[in-house]
Amino acid sequence: MTTPLASRIALVTGASRGIGHAAARALAKAGAHVVAVARTQAGLEELDDEIRGAGGAATLVPLNLTDSDGIARLGAALHERHGRLDILVGNAGVAGPSSPLGHIEMKPWNEVMAINVSANFQLIRCMEPLLKRSDAGRAVFVTSDAASQATAYLGPYAASKAALETLARCWAQETASTPLRVNLFNPGPTRTRLRATVFPGEDPLTLDTPEQVAEWIVPMCAPAWTETGKLYDYRTRSLKSFREPA
Repeated sequence: MTTPLASRIALVTGASRGIGHAAARALAKAGAHVVAVARTQAGLEELDDEIRGAGGAATLVPLNLTDSDGIARLGAALHERHGRLDILVGNAGVAGPSSPLGHIEMKPWNEVMAINVSANFQLIRCMEPLLKRSDAGRAVFVTSDAASQATAYLGPYAASKAALETLARCWAQETASTPLRVNLFNPGPTRTRLRATVFPGEDPLTLDTPEQVAEWIVPMCAPAWTETGKLYDYRTRSLKSFREPA
């Protein structure tokens, strides 16, 4: 079996279900030791069983990403144990309320921004030194069409994904002269719980599975991947500059 990520250390957020769960499994299958981060302990334990059952290795980190100090402690622990980080997959996200902007309270707005934006900002701050210690650090953030479509009634989610893309774009430019590569991955409509929450009337069987989608994240995490500051669109299987016109 080919293991292009053998001996690589990969941190995946939102790893207890959906695309994060599938990405963690795919990265482990490719040889990476996966540091799986999520709030749901049961989902992490299920992931661990699956990875170990397939001969892989994982470290489970039950952590609410609103805990910025917890993210900092995770960075310190990775430094102490591994001395570096090779792969960061920023996948964790929440949909937030589906409602007109004028009807949304500050609490749910802040909750969406905390997970979808601020947590990724803290991951960048705390994991960049570790990624730069790698010979081929790779960071991939999962985004959405909502970032550019500005869909009605999905304001908090759309705004948060647009902010995430801007963060990634800035970071890619700041690190362009280093071995670190920073990119975005847009899975499009995928059969996840988040998608079902936002579009409850949609037939999930018409959508690709997280497992199908996650396979395309793996090459973006490999040392052989040299692009930075790009957005990979799963549906068209194409690589674009950030928000390049279709």
